[in-house]
Amino acid sequence: MQPVINVLQTADRPHRQRPVHGAHVGFILLDTGFERLPGDVANALTWRFPVQYHVVTGVRPQDVIEGAPEKVLPAFYDAIDRLTQLGMDGIATSCGFLAVVHPQLRAYSRVPVASSSLMQIPLVLQTLPADKTVGVIVSDRKAITDKHFTNIGAPVGLPLGELAFDGPIRANMRNNASRVSYAAQERDALESVERMLAETPSIGALVSECANLPPYSQAIEKAFGVPVYDVVSLVEWLHAGLRPRGFHPETS
Repeated sequence: MQPVINVLQTADRPHRQRPVHGAHVGFILLDTGFERLPGDVANALTWRFPVQYHVVTGVRPQDVIEGAPEKVLPAFYDAIDRLTQLGMDGIATSCGFLAVVHPQLRAYSRVPVASSSLMQIPLVLQTLPADKTVGVIVSDRKAITDKHFTNIGAPVGLPLGELAFDGPIRANMRNNASRVSYAAQERDALESVERMLAETPSIGALVSECANLPPYSQAIEKAFGVPVYDVVSLVEWLHAGLRPRGFHPETS
């Protein structure tokens, strides 16, 4: 008779040698100084599971959004190496615009990479009625290109909504504000979504490109009644596959 394996005893057994245990998702963070509120990708209180962070020192949001992220790929490759050496089983990033270099990050990494919240678009589209579409909230409309969508398998031509250039969210990011107002930033996010939904009533769900928007996802859903997906929902999905929930039969 074959011995019965006790799944409770083996559930936390590591698949490989690692110096860090208990965290399975590693984040590559851009070099910023502005306050990151709970819900933000770079606030550890956001996550219902332990995470590991690595900052790519000297690589700022503008280098990825306005510049050429291909030029800083070596810094991201080094971050992937460092996080996987610590024992991370999956990698995520802190900027949706990194979708443009997702093929390179995916080709380099030995573990799954969730580079951008935009990766959720194809799945979200498939959940919607045929007469509905996905609206994408971006931090900088003029900087996003078709390549940001095609490189992660999403269609082009989706309706876009943009955070106001002079609104508190983008201003605080540009100025590296050490203190930010949750209420002011929430109003900024809600006003951006309101403009987008007024322009395109066929939007049936939202995907937030900006990794600083999740603190306001719940307020957006409550105000407008549409599903909202962001980097938090992406990473929670990634983690769910890396560490599936256990459902063990009761023993008598």
